[in-house]
This record gives sequence, structure tokens and C-alpha cells, in this order.
Amino acid sequence: MTDLGKGDLTKGGITGTMIRFALPLMLGNLLQQCYNIADTLIVGRVLGADALAAVGSSYALIVFVTSVFIGLCMGCSAVFSMQYGAHDFRGMRRSVFSSMLIIGTVTVLLNILMLALLTPVIRLLQTPPELEQMVYDYLFIIFLGMIPVCVYNFYAFLLRAVGNSVVPLYFLLLSVVLNIGLDLVLMLGLGMGVEGAAWATVISQAVAAVGLYFYTRARFPELRLLRADCIIDLHSIRRLSSYSFLTCVQQSVMNFGILMVQGLVNSFGTAVMAAFAAAVKVDSFAYMPVQDFGNAFSTFIAQNYGAGRRDRIRRGIRSAVWITTVFALFVSALVFVFSPWLMSLFVSSEETEIIRIGVEYLRIEGSFYVGIGYLFLLYGFYRAVAMPSMSVVLTVVSLGTRVALAYLLASVPSIGYTGIWWSVPIGWALADVVGVWYYKRYVRQVHA
Repeated sequence: MTDLGKGDLTKGGITGTMIRFALPLMLGNLLQQCYNIADTLIVGRVLGADALAAVGSSYALIVFVTSVFIGLCMGCSAVFSMQYGAHDFRGMRRSVFSSMLIIGTVTVLLNILMLALLTPVIRLLQTPPELEQMVYDYLFIIFLGMIPVCVYNFYAFLLRAVGNSVVPLYFLLLSVVLNIGLDLVLMLGLGMGVEGAAWATVISQAVAAVGLYFYTRARFPELRLLRADCIIDLHSIRRLSSYSFLTCVQQSVMNFGILMVQGLVNSFGTAVMAAFAAAVKVDSFAYMPVQDFGNAFSTFIAQNYGAGRRDRIRRGIRSAVWITTVFALFVSALVFVFSPWLMSLFVSSEETEIIRIGVEYLRIEGSFYVGIGYLFLLYGFYRAVAMPSMSVVLTVVSLGTRVALAYLLASVPSIGYTGIWWSVPIGWALADVVGVWYYKRYVRQVHA
């Protein structure tokens, strides 16, 4: 059996198959968080609170921009998984070529746009004047490295679509180790400041992209494009566009909402910015495993949907809900108890106000990780059963609620920035209710 054939998720046990496939995804995205966390730890400890606020406030914009091509990759991946489940390997290769045309064009245009408009975007985010130049220097270098990030994510999603979640993990591990080493050399050894943190991230991501590309070509000949596959297939492009652009919209709307919240946070000053910057890293690290499990669940559903295995879809949904519930509650308990210690990793113990604000954020939002866990399952399910538009609806509900409540509550003097924290779990809960209601009312009898 080839390496490609080992990723068939339409056979074997349900729970064990999903967990084995999800674990490398979880480890991989936890490592992905280490990119920014490594920068944040060293910046906060070595360069101080202003540098921490600058790098931290950049994070939301970086995530928003990269979410565009990651959303495209994710949407195309759903099509790859369906074709793999149906054993349509020729169609899958043609889809790979078509997706390269779509994603490559969008990424290049987005890269040019962001570099050209970086200064007005930074000001639009209400960045304090004293931090503007530092944020610009960091982001300009990061955006120079957008194309390697896109290449890595494209091949990572391609391999995951056919059930191989381990190989992307290996290259990501190499990249993270290199990133941390370069952080120490460039920031501590050469004194390059936040520019050193940015270059460390760009170089390490480029290494992962090049390595994964050549490894895929060498070890997965079934995915290597033939001359006959490299044609402009309008039917394939239309199908991929319908999935990828809706998923891209879903990812972009989600991160645009976060970007708007970042602008509101910035309006409360450097202490709240620094606390939010550190707490968001902890937050993202904590619930990233349930996000990755949702993506693994989506691949499982998509392959079985393509293979017509409705029985496995029903059993997979039940298993996924139980796994997500247990894990999310466990992580919520850990974050609630250890939040003071987690915040002290990023800032000196003398920064008591920053730590206090960060702990408050983590204990409010971190108590409700089960809500976002269910939401990731809903995103993954609707994407996998050819209903990506519903994922967009749920994202609009969740983020629309979050942004509206954040601005409303934060304007009340007696609530202030605490209202921003409370708006998040409320948005999750409302989207969960809508997603489950729609599934029970319209979807269950047809797709599962």
C-alpha cells in the first residue's frame, strides 16, 4: 500500500481513527502557536512592555491576512477529501492544479496590497503613535514572507485531505526549533529588536515551505501533477471557487471581527494592549486543539461523504461531541487555575496591572472553551457536506455578536474593557444554538 492509501478514513474504528488523525494536527498547530509565542516571550522579557504591545497588536492583523489564503486552502481541501473518498484520483490532481491557480493569484495580490497599505492600516487599528514605527517595522518583514506561508499551508492541507497529518508536523517542528534559535541569535545576539523577531519567523517558515514541497514531490507520486492534469478546467475552477471562497470568507470574517476587537482594545492604552497580547497567546494555545480536532473531524466527514458512508458520519458526530466536551472542560479548568502563572511567563512579576488584566480575560473567556469547541465541529461538518455557506452564517453570528457587544459594553464606564472579554463566549453560544438548530431542522435527515 502506498503512503497515500494509508490515509483512508472511511474504514476502521470511528473514535480511534479520528483521534489518531487529529493528534498530529493538534501538535502541529500548537507548534504553530510557538512561532508567535516564542517572539512574544523573548520580546516581552528582553525588549519590554512597548515592544510586547507592538508585536502583540500585530498578531490580529497577521492572522486576518493569512486567514485569506488559509481559508482558500481549507475550502479546496474539502474537495480533495471528497474526491479521495470517492477514489477519483485523476479529478483530485486536476483540482490541485486549479487550486494552485486560484490560491496563488489571490496570495500574490494580497501580498502587494498589504505592503502598499500597511501604514494606513496600522493607524486604522488605533495603534498608539509611539508604537507605530515599531509595528510597521515588524509587519513589513512579516508580510514579505507571506508566499512561503501560503506554500506550506497548501501542501499541508493537501496531505491532510488524503489522511496524512504526520508529515506536515515534522516540517513544522523543524521550523519552530529554527525560529526559536534565530530569535535568540537575532534579538539577543545581534540586537535587532522586533525586526529580528520578524526575520526569525519569516526564515523559519520559508524553510518549512521548501522542505514540505520537495518531500511531497518525492514521497507522494500520486499527488505529483502530470502534464494532462495542468489544464484550465473551468468546471473544476468553479467547484473549487464555490468551496474555497466561501471558506475564505468564513475565515476572513472571523479574523476581521478579531481585528476590530483589537482596535477597541488598543483604545484602552498600553497596559490593556500588553495584557491582551499575552492572554491571547495563552487563549489561542489552549483552544487550538479543539480547533484542530474540528478540522480533523471535517476531513473524516468529507471522506465518508464522498464515499457515501452515512452510517460512519452519524457515529462520527456522536464521538466528536463527546471528545470535544471532555477535552474542552479539562482545558478550561487548567486555564482558570493556572492563569496567573501563565501570564507571568510573558511579563515580569512587577507588572502587576498587566497580569491582573490578563488573568481576568483568561478566567472569563477560558471558562467557556466548550462553546468554541462545538462551533469548530459545526464549521467542519458544514464544510464537509458541501454546505460551506452555513459556516459563513455561523461565523457572522458569532463574530457579529462579539463585535457588537464588545463595543456596546466597553462604552459603559462601569464595565469598560471587561465587556470585551464577556462578548466572546456569548457570541460562541449564540452561534452554537443556530448551528445545532439548523442541523436538526434541515440537515440531519438528508446528510446524516
